[in-house]
Amino acid sequence: MTEAVKSVDLEAAKQGVESMYVAREDRVLDPSKADESLLERMPSPTGWRMLILPYRGKAKTQGGVLLPDQVVDDSQLTTVVGYVMKMGELCYKDESKFPDGPWCKQGDWIIFPRYAGSRFKIEGGEVRILNDDEVLAVISNPDDILSL
Repeated sequence: MTEAVKSVDLEAAKQGVESMYVAREDRVLDPSKADESLLERMPSPTGWRMLILPYRGKAKTQGGVLLPDQVVDDSQLTTVVGYVMKMGELCYKDESKFPDGPWCKQGDWIIFPRYAGSRFKIEGGEVRILNDDEVLAVISNPDDILSL
């Protein structure tokens, strides 16, 4: 086990992940709130993998109805949209597989297959680790994509 893996502070990661979301009724991910220390505390993907923070939708409908926490949490589990937090050192380096270059970069919103990658919970939310070839599309606004 590497030193980086041993030194992950889960409580600090929880606070960091929670700080990236706005008010509970408008519970959306705001990537601009991520600071360097949060990125350092998040798990670092190896090889051709990338760390994705799934999109968590709003807890209030356009009509003003507040959704229960369980519904909001379940929507994060079933989402197909995520934010690329980190990329492994070999992401998109295989020129025979990616002759036109990378499909996405750190800081992009992406669409991925529903059951893709490895999901795990950290305090404050869920993250996924996906392979570089599991990205289906890059999008500009995660609110434009509706999940089933």
